[in-house]
Formats: sequence, C-alpha cells, structure tokens
Amino acid sequence: MSLLPCAVILAAGQGRRYRQASGDDQDKLLAPCRGRDGVLRPVLEQVLVNLPGEIVRRVLVTTVHRPLVVELGGAHGCEVLQLDSAGMGHSLATAVAACADADGWLVLLGDMPFILSDTTRQVVDSMAAQQICVPRWGAELGHPVGFGRRYGEALRGLSGDRGARPLFASGSVVEVPVSDPGVVWDVDVPQALISRQA
Repeated sequence: MSLLPCAVILAAGQGRRYRQASGDDQDKLLAPCRGRDGVLRPVLEQVLVNLPGEIVRRVLVTTVHRPLVVELGGAHGCEVLQLDSAGMGHSLATAVAACADADGWLVLLGDMPFILSDTTRQVVDSMAAQQICVPRWGAELGHPVGFGRRYGEALRGLSGDRGARPLFASGSVVEVPVSDPGVVWDVDVPQALISRQA
C-alpha cells in the first residue's frame, strides 16, 4: 500500500480478568510494563511508542472517565474519542467513522504492548484496498490487523461487543508470516506483563 492507513487504537475494554487478579481499581492499560526496548512505561504507552512514526494519523478510542488514557493518547498524536460503551464493535465503528476518508485502517489493541515496530510495518506494507492483512505467528493469527478501503462501510456498521473477525469469512484475507510473538501477546492478567524477550 503506497498510502499509509489510519491507526485505530482500541482502549475501551474494562480489563475484567486483569482487575479480578490485581484489584478493581487497577486499569491494565496504565500498569507499569517493561517494553522489549527495556524501558518501563504504562501498557498503553508501549503500544503507542511501538507504532511506527510514519503512521501519523491515529485515532484512540476509550471510555469516559479515563483521563490518564486520554492524556497518553494526546501526548502521542492521537485524536481521542470517548465513548459510553466499551464494546469492541462500537469502538471500531466510531473510530473508522472519524477517519472515514482514510485509505485503510490499521487496528491495534491497547493491551498488546510487545508488538515490534518492524512487524507493524510488515503488515502495513502488505495492505491493499481490497484486502484484510493479518500477521501470523506460527499457527496463530494476531494483531495489528489492516483493513483496506473496501471494508470501510462494513467496519462502520459494527456494533456492540462483536469485533471485526466475522469480516474475515467474507473477505480477501492475506496472512503475513512474522517472527514476532508480540502479535499474539496481550495483557489479560498481571503475569503477562513480564517480557519474554524474543
């Protein structure tokens, strides 16, 4: 893809499993996390730092009453959207509508802090208007996922907590083999914050 997509960072989830393990007042997006570069930052900031600098158009979706998440998004060049709903489908639809004129959308999850910038570039380089690009590490599909322009209407039509995975069944999906375990490494529980350098 010659033109860069808009990055959509989903940071609206409530992190129930994480809160059950660490306490109701703990937001996993703000948990201290040592990145693969060895620097300690909040989980969400690791995601934003690892996003390649050339992807300048960024939309971060979060829920209301999360001022520190909003602050982090703004500090890293994101347009921040605050929703009442934490549903992934609703978040995606709102973000894509906010940058509907983009040439594609690169969807990242706010709780996946260990994806390497070069891996994200591999996905972006494979994107095309008629395709969905998804990284594959071993037998597992991961994130970030790139959606070409053809999928704009379908993404804007999502709702509730249902994400974009159903679009894979009716679309042209290109799997991008990567050597980065970060593409399948989310922080659902505190133990997942420990970096397994690879």
